[in-house]
Amino acid sequence: MFSLCVVAVGSLKRSYWKEAASDYLKRLSGYARLQVVEVPEVPFRDARDAARVQKHEAEHLMARIPHGSYRIALDSGGKRFSSETFARHLADQGEGGRTICFLIGGPLGLSRELVQSCDLSLSLGTLTLTHQLARIVLLEQLYRATTILHNKTYHY
Repeated sequence: MFSLCVVAVGSLKRSYWKEAASDYLKRLSGYARLQVVEVPEVPFRDARDAARVQKHEAEHLMARIPHGSYRIALDSGGKRFSSETFARHLADQGEGGRTICFLIGGPLGLSRELVQSCDLSLSLGTLTLTHQLARIVLLEQLYRATTILHNKTYHY
C-alpha cells in the first residue's frame, strides 16, 4: 500500500471542491495511506509580492513534509507523464514504503528554490489551474495511477 502525502497552500473553500476531494480520498483509501496537510495562504495585494509570499509559503510547506519523503512539486514547467508512466513512477518511488509527498502552491505558485529542491517537478498540463482544482486533478490522477497498478478497470 502506498504512503502518499499532499501538502497544499490554502484550504478548499467551496463545497464542490470539498465533495470532489472527499470522493477521491475515499476511493484512494483502499490503495494508499494518504495524508492531506493544508498550510495557510500568505495574504498579498498583487503579483509583485510573489517572491515574499512564495518564500513564506515555502517555509510552511517544507516544515510539513514527512522526513525522507520523495518530494514532488506541482509546477506548470515540470515534467509531463502519461497516466501509465505516472503510475509506474509512483510504484518505483514508493517501493519499500517510502512516502511520496506532493507540494501544491497557492495562487502565486511555488518558489523556484522550492521547486528546484524537490526530487521531481510535475506538470498537470500546460493550462493554468487554480490551486484548488490542481488538488482535485492530482487526487484523481493518484486514484487513476493506483487503479492502473492494481489492474482495475477505471482506466481505459
